[in-house]
Amino acid sequence: MTEEDRSRISLRAMEQFIAVAEELHFHRAARRLAMSQPPLTHAIRKLEDQLGAPLLERGNRVLGLTAAGRVFLDEARATLAQAARATTAARDMAAGRTGLIRLGYVGSALYGRLPDVIQRFRARHPAVRLELREATTAAQVAGLRDATLDLAVLIPPLVDADDLHRTPFDQDRLCLALPRLHPLADTGPTLAALAGEPFILWPREEGRSFHLQVIRLCADAGFVPRVAQEAHGMHAVLSLVAVGTGVSVVPASMAGFRADRIRYHPLPGADAGFSLKLASREPSPAAALFVQEAG
Repeated sequence: MTEEDRSRISLRAMEQFIAVAEELHFHRAARRLAMSQPPLTHAIRKLEDQLGAPLLERGNRVLGLTAAGRVFLDEARATLAQAARATTAARDMAAGRTGLIRLGYVGSALYGRLPDVIQRFRARHPAVRLELREATTAAQVAGLRDATLDLAVLIPPLVDADDLHRTPFDQDRLCLALPRLHPLADTGPTLAALAGEPFILWPREEGRSFHLQVIRLCADAGFVPRVAQEAHGMHAVLSLVAVGTGVSVVPASMAGFRADRIRYHPLPGADAGFSLKLASREPSPAAALFVQEAG
C-alpha cells in the first residue's frame, strides 16, 4: 500500500474507530453506529492495513488500544472536530450568517434610517462584521466595481450603471443652510433670496445628480449660483457654512449638524425631494442578506 493510499483515510473510518475505541466492544460500537458488526470489523481491519499498524489489542475480545491506537484516537477526534467546524463555517458563510460587509454611504445617509438598519442587522447577525466607509456616490460606484465595497448607499440617478443592482432605501429632501449670523438666517428665506450669495457646493463629478438637482432648483429660482468654494463631502460643505464662508443647499436630514452655528430651512415642492438607493454588484451571501433585511 502506497503512502498516498494511507493518507486517504475517510472521516467515516475515523468515526468507526472512535466508536470501537470508546466502547471496546464491536457489537456495542456497531449498534451505536447503526450498522451490523461484520462490516465494522472489516472496516477496522482495513483501517489498520491502511495505517500499517495495529490499533487494537485483541484477545477473545477487544482488550484495549495499542500505542498507535491511542495516538490515532486523539488525532481522529481532533480531525472530526475540525471537519465539523469547517462544515459549520461553510454553511454559515453560504447562509450569510458570517463574513464581512464593506458598506459605503453618502454622508447624509447617517442621518436617515441607515443607523437603525445597521443596529438591527448587527443584533440579528453578530458574527457578520460591518465595515463602514463614508464616500461620495461616484467613489462608491467605483468601489463596487473594483470590489473594494460590497454595498453602497448612494444617490441616483447613476450614469452607465446597468451592472449595479439597486433597491429603494430612504427618502430625503433639500434645505437651505445659512450661517447663524447671516442676515436672513432666521427669516425662512426663499432660494431666490440667496441669488447674490456665495455658495459652498461639491464637485460635480463626485455627486453628479445631486449637484444637478441644486443647479436646476437655482435655475428655477431665476439665477445661477456663484460657487465660492467646493468641498469634498457634505460634512465639509456644512463645516464651511458654519464658519461663514457661504450658504449651501444640503439634505434636510442633516439639519442637526452644527445646529449651534447653522440655520436650516426646508425647500418646498416635490422637486426638492430625492431618494437614496442601496446598490450592489455581486453581493456576498452576507451582503445579500443585508439587502434583503434592509428592504
